[in-house]
Amino acid sequence: MKIFISGKGGSGKSTISALIVKDLNRRGVKVLAVDTDESNYGFYSQLGVEKPADFMNYFGGRKVLFDQVKNLPDKWKLNDIPEAYMSKKENIKLLSMGKITNFGEGCACPINVLSSKFIEIIDLKKDEYLIADTDAGIEHLGRGVDKGCDIILIILDPSQESIRLSDKISGMAKSINKDYYYILNRIDEETKKILLESVDNKKVIASIPDNRKIARANLKGEELDFELEEIEKLVNFLEEYKNNF
Repeated sequence: MKIFISGKGGSGKSTISALIVKDLNRRGVKVLAVDTDESNYGFYSQLGVEKPADFMNYFGGRKVLFDQVKNLPDKWKLNDIPEAYMSKKENIKLLSMGKITNFGEGCACPINVLSSKFIEIIDLKKDEYLIADTDAGIEHLGRGVDKGCDIILIILDPSQESIRLSDKISGMAKSINKDYYYILNRIDEETKKILLESVDNKKVIASIPDNRKIARANLKGEELDFELEEIEKLVNFLEEYKNNF
Protein backbone atom coordinates (compact mmCIF):
# COMPACT_ATOMS: atom_id res chain seq x y z
CA MET A 1 0.00 0.00 0.00
CA LYS A 2 1.18 3.50 -0.87
CA ILE A 3 0.40 6.06 1.84
CA PHE A 4 0.84 9.82 1.47
CA ILE A 5 1.29 12.03 4.55
CA SER A 6 0.18 15.61 3.90
CA GLY A 7 -0.63 18.84 5.74
CA LYS A 8 0.62 22.32 6.40
CA GLY A 9 4.22 23.13 7.21
CA GLY A 10 5.03 22.43 10.85
CA SER A 11 1.98 20.24 11.43
CA GLY A 12 4.16 17.19 12.11
CA LYS A 13 4.08 15.37 8.76
CA SER A 14 7.65 14.10 8.99
CA THR A 15 7.27 13.15 12.65
CA ILE A 16 4.10 11.15 12.04
CA SER A 17 5.64 9.60 8.91
CA ALA A 18 8.70 8.50 10.88
CA LEU A 19 6.67 7.11 13.77
CA ILE A 20 4.52 5.06 11.35
CA VAL A 21 7.62 3.74 9.57
CA LYS A 22 9.27 2.80 12.85
CA ASP A 23 6.14 1.00 14.10
CA LEU A 24 5.88 -0.99 10.86
CA ASN A 25 9.56 -1.87 11.18
CA ARG A 26 9.01 -3.25 14.69
CA ARG A 27 6.29 -5.49 13.23
CA GLY A 28 8.77 -6.92 10.74
CA VAL A 29 7.10 -5.21 7.80
CA LYS A 30 9.14 -4.04 4.81
CA VAL A 31 8.65 -0.31 4.29
CA LEU A 32 10.00 2.15 1.75
CA ALA A 33 10.03 5.68 3.18
CA VAL A 34 10.05 8.26 0.37
CA ASP A 35 11.08 11.84 1.10
CA THR A 36 9.41 13.99 -1.57
CA ASP A 37 9.92 17.26 0.33
CA GLU A 38 12.64 19.30 -1.37
CA SER A 39 13.09 21.53 1.70
CA ASN A 40 13.06 18.98 4.55
CA TYR A 41 16.58 18.14 5.65
CA GLY A 42 15.94 16.01 8.74
CA PHE A 43 13.67 13.09 7.85
CA TYR A 44 16.57 10.65 7.68
CA SER A 45 17.68 11.49 11.23
CA GLN A 46 14.14 10.88 12.54
CA LEU A 47 14.33 7.39 11.02
CA GLY A 48 17.81 6.77 12.40
CA VAL A 49 19.43 6.12 9.02
CA GLU A 50 22.27 7.70 7.07
CA LYS A 51 21.47 10.65 4.81
CA PRO A 52 20.81 9.21 1.34
CA ALA A 53 22.05 10.68 -1.92
CA ASP A 54 19.43 12.59 -3.92
CA PHE A 55 17.68 10.14 -6.22
CA MET A 56 17.39 12.79 -8.93
CA ASN A 57 21.16 12.55 -9.42
CA TYR A 58 20.75 8.98 -10.67
CA PHE A 59 19.03 10.53 -13.70
CA GLY A 60 21.64 13.25 -14.20
CA GLY A 61 20.30 15.94 -11.87
CA ARG A 62 17.40 18.38 -11.90
CA LYS A 63 18.37 20.08 -15.19
CA VAL A 64 17.63 16.95 -17.22
CA LEU A 65 14.93 15.32 -15.09
CA PHE A 66 12.02 16.31 -17.34
CA ASP A 67 13.55 14.38 -20.26
CA GLN A 68 14.98 11.47 -18.26
CA VAL A 69 11.80 10.69 -16.34
CA LYS A 70 10.09 9.89 -19.64
CA ASN A 71 12.47 6.96 -20.01
CA LEU A 72 11.41 5.24 -16.78
CA PRO A 73 9.88 1.77 -17.25
CA ASP A 74 6.20 0.98 -16.69
CA LYS A 75 6.97 -1.00 -13.52
CA TRP A 76 9.72 -0.93 -10.92
CA LYS A 77 10.24 -3.29 -8.00
CA LEU A 78 11.94 -2.28 -4.76
CA ASN A 79 14.96 -4.34 -5.79
CA ASP A 80 15.23 -2.27 -8.98
CA ILE A 81 16.08 0.89 -7.04
CA PRO A 82 19.85 1.51 -7.15
CA GLU A 83 21.35 0.63 -3.77
CA ALA A 84 23.60 3.71 -3.83
CA TYR A 85 20.57 5.98 -3.51
CA MET A 86 18.95 4.29 -0.52
CA SER A 87 19.69 4.32 3.18
CA LYS A 88 18.74 1.14 5.03
CA LYS A 89 18.14 -0.03 8.56
CA GLU A 90 16.47 -3.34 9.42
CA ASN A 91 13.20 -3.40 7.40
CA ILE A 92 13.38 0.31 6.48
CA LYS A 93 14.62 1.76 3.21
CA LEU A 94 14.73 5.54 2.69
CA LEU A 95 14.72 7.20 -0.71
CA SER A 96 15.07 10.98 -1.03
CA MET A 97 13.90 12.42 -4.34
CA GLY A 98 15.99 15.58 -4.17
CA LYS A 99 16.67 18.81 -2.31
CA ILE A 100 17.04 22.46 -3.21
CA THR A 101 20.44 23.47 -1.88
CA ASN A 102 21.59 26.64 -3.65
CA PHE A 103 20.32 30.18 -4.07
CA GLY A 104 18.58 30.77 -7.40
CA GLU A 105 18.44 27.05 -8.13
CA GLY A 106 14.87 27.25 -9.39
CA CYS A 107 11.57 25.59 -8.55
CA ALA A 108 10.96 22.06 -7.36
CA CYS A 109 8.97 21.13 -10.48
CA PRO A 110 11.49 18.56 -11.83
CA ILE A 111 11.64 16.85 -8.42
CA ASN A 112 7.84 16.70 -8.28
CA VAL A 113 7.73 15.17 -11.76
CA LEU A 114 10.18 12.46 -10.66
CA SER A 115 8.20 11.82 -7.45
CA SER A 116 4.93 11.54 -9.35
CA LYS A 117 6.26 9.11 -11.94
CA PHE A 118 8.22 6.98 -9.48
CA ILE A 119 5.36 6.51 -7.03
CA GLU A 120 3.03 5.67 -9.90
CA ILE A 121 5.25 2.89 -11.30
CA ILE A 122 6.72 1.38 -8.12
CA ASP A 123 5.20 -2.10 -7.87
CA LEU A 124 5.00 -3.26 -4.27
CA LYS A 125 4.55 -6.79 -3.05
CA LYS A 126 1.60 -7.66 -0.83
CA ASP A 127 3.64 -7.32 2.36
CA GLU A 128 5.36 -4.01 1.43
CA TYR A 129 4.43 -0.45 2.34
CA LEU A 130 5.40 2.92 0.90
CA ILE A 131 5.16 5.93 3.21
CA ALA A 132 5.66 9.26 1.40
CA ASP A 133 6.48 12.35 3.44
CA THR A 134 5.24 15.12 1.15
CA ASP A 135 6.14 18.79 0.94
CA ALA A 136 4.10 21.32 2.92
CA GLY A 137 0.74 22.51 1.61
CA ILE A 138 -0.91 21.39 -1.63
CA GLU A 139 1.72 21.82 -4.33
CA HIS A 140 2.23 18.05 -4.51
CA LEU A 141 -1.48 17.70 -5.29
CA GLY A 142 -1.32 20.50 -7.83
CA ARG A 143 1.61 18.74 -9.51
CA GLY A 144 -0.20 15.38 -9.57
CA VAL A 145 2.29 13.62 -7.29
CA ASP A 146 -0.57 11.95 -5.38
CA LYS A 147 -2.07 10.13 -8.36
CA GLY A 148 -0.07 6.98 -7.59
CA CYS A 149 -1.01 6.72 -3.92
CA ASP A 150 -3.70 4.52 -2.36
CA ILE A 151 -4.58 6.65 0.66
CA ILE A 152 -3.87 10.19 1.90
CA LEU A 153 -3.40 10.93 5.60
CA ILE A 154 -3.98 14.60 6.46
CA ILE A 155 -2.17 15.91 9.54
CA LEU A 156 -3.89 18.68 11.50
CA ASP A 157 -2.25 20.67 14.25
CA PRO A 158 -4.20 23.10 16.48
CA SER A 159 -4.37 26.03 14.03
CA GLN A 160 -6.98 27.63 11.80
CA GLU A 161 -4.56 27.41 8.88
CA SER A 162 -4.39 23.65 9.32
CA ILE A 163 -8.19 23.36 9.39
CA ARG A 164 -8.58 25.38 6.20
CA LEU A 165 -5.82 23.49 4.39
CA SER A 166 -7.21 20.11 5.44
CA ASP A 167 -10.52 21.05 3.85
CA LYS A 168 -8.72 21.89 0.60
CA ILE A 169 -6.67 18.66 0.64
CA SER A 170 -9.72 16.49 1.34
CA GLY A 171 -11.57 18.19 -1.52
CA MET A 172 -8.71 17.48 -3.92
CA ALA A 173 -8.49 13.89 -2.69
CA LYS A 174 -12.16 13.40 -3.48
CA SER A 175 -11.68 14.89 -6.95
CA ILE A 176 -9.11 12.20 -7.82
CA ASN A 177 -11.02 9.39 -6.05
CA LYS A 178 -8.44 8.89 -3.33
CA ASP A 179 -9.48 7.84 0.15
CA TYR A 180 -8.33 10.16 2.94
CA TYR A 181 -8.29 10.31 6.73
CA TYR A 182 -7.35 12.85 9.39
CA ILE A 183 -4.74 12.62 12.13
CA LEU A 184 -4.94 15.22 14.89
CA ASN A 185 -1.45 16.04 16.15
CA ARG A 186 -0.02 17.81 19.22
CA ILE A 187 -3.45 18.24 20.77
CA ASP A 188 -4.90 18.45 24.28
CA GLU A 189 -8.55 17.94 25.28
CA GLU A 190 -9.52 21.52 24.43
CA THR A 191 -7.83 21.69 21.03
CA LYS A 192 -9.04 18.18 20.17
CA LYS A 193 -12.63 19.27 20.75
CA ILE A 194 -12.22 22.31 18.48
CA LEU A 195 -10.61 20.27 15.71
CA LEU A 196 -13.31 17.60 15.90
CA GLU A 197 -15.90 20.32 15.39
CA SER A 198 -14.11 21.33 12.18
CA VAL A 199 -13.72 18.01 10.34
CA ASP A 200 -15.70 14.86 9.61
CA ASN A 201 -15.25 12.81 12.81
CA LYS A 202 -15.73 9.55 10.90
CA LYS A 203 -12.52 10.34 9.06
CA VAL A 204 -10.41 10.94 12.19
CA ILE A 205 -8.30 7.83 12.78
CA ALA A 206 -5.80 9.10 15.38
CA SER A 207 -5.33 11.83 17.95
CA ILE A 208 -1.70 12.32 19.00
CA PRO A 209 -1.14 14.31 22.24
CA ASP A 210 1.66 16.82 22.54
CA ASN A 211 4.77 14.85 23.51
CA ARG A 212 7.80 16.58 25.02
CA LYS A 213 10.10 13.62 24.47
CA ILE A 214 9.38 13.66 20.75
CA ALA A 215 9.75 17.44 20.60
CA ARG A 216 13.12 17.19 22.37
CA ALA A 217 14.32 14.42 20.05
CA ASN A 218 13.32 16.49 17.01
CA LEU A 219 15.17 19.49 18.41
CA LYS A 220 18.33 17.43 18.86
CA GLY A 221 17.97 15.67 15.50
CA GLU A 222 17.66 12.26 17.15
CA GLU A 223 15.98 9.07 16.01
CA LEU A 224 12.26 8.84 16.86
CA ASP A 225 12.33 5.35 18.29
CA PHE A 226 9.25 5.75 20.49
CA GLU A 227 6.47 3.24 20.99
CA LEU A 228 3.22 5.20 21.28
CA GLU A 229 -0.18 3.63 21.86
CA GLU A 230 -1.81 6.11 19.48
CA ILE A 231 0.62 5.24 16.67
CA GLU A 232 0.14 1.50 17.27
CA LYS A 233 -3.63 1.95 16.91
CA LEU A 234 -3.07 4.01 13.77
CA VAL A 235 -0.89 1.33 12.19
CA ASN A 236 -3.46 -1.31 13.20
CA PHE A 237 -6.00 0.69 11.21
CA LEU A 238 -3.68 0.92 8.21
CA GLU A 239 -2.98 -2.82 8.24
CA GLU A 240 -6.70 -3.61 8.42
CA TYR A 241 -7.36 -1.10 5.64
CA LYS A 242 -4.62 -2.71 3.53
CA ASN A 243 -6.02 -6.20 4.07
CA ASN A 244 -9.42 -5.01 2.85
CA PHE A 245 -8.02 -2.90 0.01
